[in-house]
Amino acid sequence: MVFGSLMLIALRLNGTTMERSQDYREDLIVQQNLVEIAKLLEYDFRKIAYCRDYTKIPILTEAIRYADSSRIQFWTDFSTTLDPDGDGDLDSLTYYVGPTSELSVTPNPNDKLLYRVENNDTPVGVNLGVTIFNIQYYDALRNKLTTPVADPREIQFMQITIQTEHPVKWTKYYNTATYDTVYQSAFWRQVRLVAKNLNNR
Repeated sequence: MVFGSLMLIALRLNGTTMERSQDYREDLIVQQNLVEIAKLLEYDFRKIAYCRDYTKIPILTEAIRYADSSRIQFWTDFSTTLDPDGDGDLDSLTYYVGPTSELSVTPNPNDKLLYRVENNDTPVGVNLGVTIFNIQYYDALRNKLTTPVADPREIQFMQITIQTEHPVKWTKYYNTATYDTVYQSAFWRQVRLVAKNLNNR
């Protein structure tokens, strides 16, 4: 009986260890995806209305060409391998998310493709488990602007919200109906992101 009890304890400990290890790996994937997206967005969005040749954007407030809750398009200047400050040519950058139907092959019904489109290139979506991509816009008086923004020139700063989820169900709660979600998730919000050039009014 003692030996049997010890075996049961050992098996339970081993199972718990494996479960915790799996949970950690799944959570790490979700966190890493979120960090990569956040870093890229912060870098790109802070370069709104930037161009090495400043004469290419004479009216900085017109740099944002389209602004909706899940889509934004603006002028910027891409970095190059030869010059990280850009080549002085005006570039168009678009961010948006596609419908959930595009990722019907994944177990998670909520994930979407995140698109980053440079100029007129063919849109290529990246599957990083994005389930929420939301942008809110505010004017100089901190009034929230209705989307799609009728006059993007009013935009002074933005609030960006992103959530990523693991593409497969969280093993620990696979068949547990008491949880609102069975996908490990991570959430990030940039409360007040300001492109420096938009302040130059």
